[in-house]
Amino acid sequence: MILELMIALSVGAGLFGVGLYGALSQTNLVMIIMGVELILAAALVNVVAFWRYLRPDEPAAQMFALIIMVVMAVEMAVAFGVAIARFRSRGSVEMEEARELKG
Repeated sequence: MILELMIALSVGAGLFGVGLYGALSQTNLVMIIMGVELILAAALVNVVAFWRYLRPDEPAAQMFALIIMVVMAVEMAVAFGVAIARFRSRGSVEMEEARELKG
């Protein structure tokens, strides 16, 4: 039982690492969004793994996993809306060209 938990946590850590690298190393807004999505997916994998192997009889973790999925969907919708607006106004989604977006 503990071996399956370790495998799931290793997958979550791998997803988190790839997502963090993708979010920090890219200059394209779409690639940064994809990195953040991988980070949230890693959190979701870890929540489900801990719920399944530590307290499978409590529904609180299921609700937390559902909240993470909603946050992922909202983040994706808002971020792609910003990317589309940026592309329509400036013709590019490169973050290096977004220096005038101070706020």
